Amino acid sequence: QVQLVESGGGLVQPGGSLRLSCEASGFTFSIFAMTWYRQAPGKERELVASIAGLGTSTHYSESVKGRFTISRDNAKNTVYLQMDSLKPEDTAVYSCAAAWDRTYWGQGTQVTVSS
Repeated sequence: QVQLVESGGGLVQPGGSLRLSCEASGFTFSIFAMTWYRQAPGKERELVASIAGLGTSTHYSESVKGRFTISRDNAKNTVYLQMDSLKPEDTAVYSCAAAWDRTYWGQGTQVTVSS
């Protein structure tokens, strides 16, 4: 079955960095685009970044463009989100997702940006 397992979240000070990982299994990883979403308390889920199956194209929300970088290693079935210059408003649960017949979600990892 499809599994997506995120890791790498935590508490970081403003201006700091974190790298999130999402390890996938149960499907042909390199065929599908992968997407990172986030949801802060009381807010709607927001698309953060996405990457094509072969990594040839990426897309970022305006709120993270220039600070976050999405990448993938198809040999490891893993997608990454490098987050730099973190701000308190980046605090959220971050989840990775893959979609074909339906959207498959990981369990999410908490990122808290606070001094």
